Amino acid sequence: MESQCLGLAESLGVDPKIVRVSLRNPWRDLAPHLRVGLEHAFRDGALAPPWPELVIATGRQSVPASLYVKRKNPPTRRVQIQNPGISPQHFDLVIAPMHDNLRGANVIQTIGALHRAAPERLAEEARLIEPRIAALPRPVIGVLIGGANGVYRFGIEEARSLATEIGRHAAASGGSAIVTPSRRTGDANIAALRAALGATPGFVWDGAGANPYFGILALADVILVTGDSVNMITEACATGHPVYIYGLPGGSTKFQRFHQALVLRGYARRYEGLLDITPMNRLYEMIRIARAVAQLAR
Repeated sequence: MESQCLGLAESLGVDPKIVRVSLRNPWRDLAPHLRVGLEHAFRDGALAPPWPELVIATGRQSVPASLYVKRKNPPTRRVQIQNPGISPQHFDLVIAPMHDNLRGANVIQTIGALHRAAPERLAEEARLIEPRIAALPRPVIGVLIGGANGVYRFGIEEARSLATEIGRHAAASGGSAIVTPSRRTGDANIAALRAALGATPGFVWDGAGANPYFGILALADVILVTGDSVNMITEACATGHPVYIYGLPGGSTKFQRFHQALVLRGYARRYEGLLDITPMNRLYEMIRIARAVAQLAR
């Protein structure tokens, strides 16, 4: 969630101050609907003058903070990312993905999530990991793995099945695989992936040093990404490389709408046993969104 705010700030060319809000109860349990007594809602005293010209916030726990800053300093412009859970009229601008079905005069809909996968970042990160993958056989399969969440399951069985598919494609194409798990993947599942891919050229990131995530996005010939993460899928589609969404057990109507929107527009394909390295359409909405936010100051 924080990366979405940072991605927008970076697109605006500003150096933001990051504030992670911690709410006391009952505001924490009742956010974003409890909007009285906000001067007593925050634990750490992080909200204090000087007040910013612009607040970029996301998550329903951030809504009381955004409202509080506006009360203390009415000129502050406030941009809320994702559905805030209350009327968009409480904010200057709301940026929400299409699958949230949120509409309003000050709502901008995106297909996916805001992100930090700008071309400049991808190029920089590519240079950092290029020596590590220069000798790997092509095509290179980039694999982005999320994990279990409120609607998807990912355990040992799913990890081994995914590894089998990765290894099969690498062997059939004579290529390699570079894999980055996330914090939600789980240590046991990462161990299972690493064991199953032991004979496959490439690597599974071990968590040591800098995450090669953006470098993988930049340098992979084809990207396979688990379907549980709107962020990862959007960032993969921002590269213009062929992207395949790997289904996990579970799901929701909201995720189905998101996946379908990408498939219908040619940004991604559902994984159905094949990986084709033919380029797809590139999804990059950050310039459009940054321009809309910049207009708030005029």
